[in-house]
Amino acid sequence: MATIRDIAEKSGFSIATVSRVLNHDTTLSVSDQTKERIFKVSEELNYRTLKERSAKTEKKKFRLGITLFHSEKDEINDPYFLAIRLGIEKECMSKNIDLIKVYRRNDHLDLSSVNQIDGMIVVGRIPPEEIDEIKKLTKFITFVDYSPDESAYDSVVIDFQRAMLNILNHLMELNHREIGFIGGVLHIRPGETLMDYREKAFREYLNSRNILNEESIFIGQFTTEDGYKLMKKALEQPKLPTAFVIASDSMAIGALKALHQHNVRVPEQVSLVGFNDIAASNYLQPSLSTVKVYTEFMGETAVELMIERLNTKRSIPKKVVVPTELIKRESTVKIH
Repeated sequence: MATIRDIAEKSGFSIATVSRVLNHDTTLSVSDQTKERIFKVSEELNYRTLKERSAKTEKKKFRLGITLFHSEKDEINDPYFLAIRLGIEKECMSKNIDLIKVYRRNDHLDLSSVNQIDGMIVVGRIPPEEIDEIKKLTKFITFVDYSPDESAYDSVVIDFQRAMLNILNHLMELNHREIGFIGGVLHIRPGETLMDYREKAFREYLNSRNILNEESIFIGQFTTEDGYKLMKKALEQPKLPTAFVIASDSMAIGALKALHQHNVRVPEQVSLVGFNDIAASNYLQPSLSTVKVYTEFMGETAVELMIERLNTKRSIPKKVVVPTELIKRESTVKIH
């Protein structure tokens, strides 16, 4: 039987770090990539914690599939979906559930490797025809970060509108009226994109107050590189907004670099608010104000919903809305 020492040696992390990650120590501050590596090695070695070994076994050992809207490369660029996946994997591991992962490759979802599953967890937005393909495999589908039909499927989402309301109310209280937006689009299938929920909520809020400026909205991909490029475009405009809402912390890191290179001081000249509260956000200079999203909890909740529905065979779907929290740090300031 594998030991924590075996996992530490193979993963390259200390015994203490491995032990705290596997026992879900909430006081431990490590990156999502570190957690992913440790969980992956523990799965390879078939490790089970003492709590898991002594726990009562499920009446039936479930086998679930997980469909990931993003590719593995996309996960690295934007850790939002990576954290959701880690939450799903952690909960499945603690419940001794087999999990089959399906990534998107070349804008196509290949389900050929998936068979005899009890249910499917879908992370992100996928097109209707792919939902139809999944329905051929199982009638039990739970969506995370997307709710295509709350009358048919369980889902776990966050309230983007409330999150954006909190951000913009905060900036308005700091006397900002010229507010820009840097974000990305949602890719559904080749050649088809949708407006991101955050951009939609941003537009609605500023439109309702007649202060929306289309020239201050910059859209690309959810990457650090595009955050940098889009802020460079914003700096080419005749007048820079006094504040920017940035749709992900990864993009905000790139935007902050562009501002530093042009000697634009944050927050004295421009305030920034990000989204996701990744680990690096608190250690930037200045530290980044951002929206904390409980991504791992979203993944855990999706598994709990799925197991509860499989066990009870309930017919009425549930939609769980997970709250967010605005974290105020050094990158926003009141203007006079």
